[in-house]
Amino acid sequence: MEIAILALGCFWGPEINFSKLEGVESTEVGYCGGNHNQTNYEEVCSGNTNHAEVVKVKFDNSKISYENILNYFFESHDPTTINRQGPDLGTQYRSEIFYSNDMQKKIAEEVLSKYNKKYNGKIVTKISEIKNYCKAEEYHQKYLEKKF
Repeated sequence: MEIAILALGCFWGPEINFSKLEGVESTEVGYCGGNHNQTNYEEVCSGNTNHAEVVKVKFDNSKISYENILNYFFESHDPTTINRQGPDLGTQYRSEIFYSNDMQKKIAEEVLSKYNKKYNGKIVTKISEIKNYCKAEEYHQKYLEKKF
């Protein structure tokens, strides 16, 4: 199994969409790229943690490639808007690919370059090493209980 951690706006819709791809074993919502290894929804929304809302995708590389995961990533959101997806505005809604090894970084750079040509150089997606990932525990529970 491999993982992909991807920021493409509010994590609820992308989590559902990625979970439907053949070869994806599981998905999880969380935060990544921030200053600390623990955070919560309220802190992330303050804009002070540097975390992005992300979807952690666990996938079987024999059924779906990392490259195809990234192709779906670029087709699933607007990678040309800075810190925004639809009505959601803030640094936590940025477009970013978090890689776990040099091979993922290389593939991410190649796929980004391909889409940057398609979008005439307007891609703002960042590529960064995984840093301070944490699962969105408490917000996920509130969401399930409809208490947010």
